[in-house]
Amino acid sequence: MVFTGPYGNLNYSFIAMQTPATIHSFIFHQQQLEAFVPDAEWIQQDYHQRKTAGSDPPFPYWAKVWPAAKALCEFMVSQPEIIKDQSVLELAAGIGLPSLLAAGFAKSIISSDYIEGAVDIIQRSVIHNGFTNVQAQLLDWNALPENIHADVLLLSDINYDPSSFDALYKVLQRFLQQGSTILLSTPQRIAGRAFMEKLLPWCCQQQEIDILHNDEIVYITIWVLKNENFTRKPGKIQ
Repeated sequence: MVFTGPYGNLNYSFIAMQTPATIHSFIFHQQQLEAFVPDAEWIQQDYHQRKTAGSDPPFPYWAKVWPAAKALCEFMVSQPEIIKDQSVLELAAGIGLPSLLAAGFAKSIISSDYIEGAVDIIQRSVIHNGFTNVQAQLLDWNALPENIHADVLLLSDINYDPSSFDALYKVLQRFLQQGSTILLSTPQRIAGRAFMEKLLPWCCQQQEIDILHNDEIVYITIWVLKNENFTRKPGKIQ
């Protein structure tokens, strides 16, 4: 299976690895969604085999359904006007659950990750659901195409690694300067508190959502970020 990104002359083509996965059903406010979820045992074995072989694979955080992704889905269903008829981009999407949920409301969606296996899983879910307004793309927020833009940017549980905070902050600034609305879903994590406090000047709404995960309640906060000083120039597409 081959995917190709649409941005200029940059080459985002790759041959996707077929990760073993099964269809799971999710319900958000009576809205049902189906998505492929990777086989956890296979993912673990593959990761350890790669480590043993001497490579340095990234830890497969992408391969799980995290509470923050579920909370973002709950939020979008409760406030669909934010994404209705909008162009949507999800970065570090993992299995892409928020992107797939947004497909029922948004005009167009790019669901992206920098891991090839993740993009393969997203594409398989897109095909399974018959979505025509969702593209699965291989994108790394450290090297985004210059001409990429979106009305709404989706991010869930991305503020867990302090070493990536500076790069992530620049990405958020970039989209805020373009006039994008950012929906950021995050656990109440102490390590990310200082990073989130830097975003307070752009925060126009916060909502706490409790998610049942592995028989425990996890509290997730949805941040809606906007640049209130942004003015779209007449006749110019941002």
